[in-house]
Amino acid sequence: MTALRSLIDTRSDAFRRNAERMAERLALVQGLQGKVVAESASKREKFEKKGQLLPRERVARLLDRGSSFLELSALAGLGMHDDDGKKAVLGGGSIVGIGQVAGKRVLISASDSAVKGGTVAPMGLKKGLRAQAIALQNKLPLIALVESGGANLMYQADIFVDGGRSFANQARLS
Repeated sequence: MTALRSLIDTRSDAFRRNAERMAERLALVQGLQGKVVAESASKREKFEKKGQLLPRERVARLLDRGSSFLELSALAGLGMHDDDGKKAVLGGGSIVGIGQVAGKRVLISASDSAVKGGTVAPMGLKKGLRAQAIALQNKLPLIALVESGGANLMYQADIFVDGGRSFANQARLS
């Protein structure tokens, strides 16, 4: 295979400025992702009292030991609905990603019941639909860990049609 030649001068001032800006933006995104995890983890005591694992812990235990998990759409719905994009960063109320279970690559979708009781808001539903599409397109088994209060009634008119689409996709994935 032929190696690609780059014309980028990694010692130039422009490159350094761009690299610094990129690092700043990455830090911002990582900080927001940390808030998604912290929002859920803040409910640890409540879960422990009920003898339950937090949703991220359930996902971690499902995965093959030592395998990686590529989280997808971690910032879904940022700044929309109940997610203010600052203090309450909810990640669409679910955890979606690709990992390995029993030696097989799978797509995992777990409702985050530590966020709004796992109720589904419009962007959380879109996140789930995207997960289903990825599973279908890539012929990945989809494992769903569901503990949900169902549709967030504040947004039921916004999710009715797509909610039906998610059931149709489940049938296709079966």
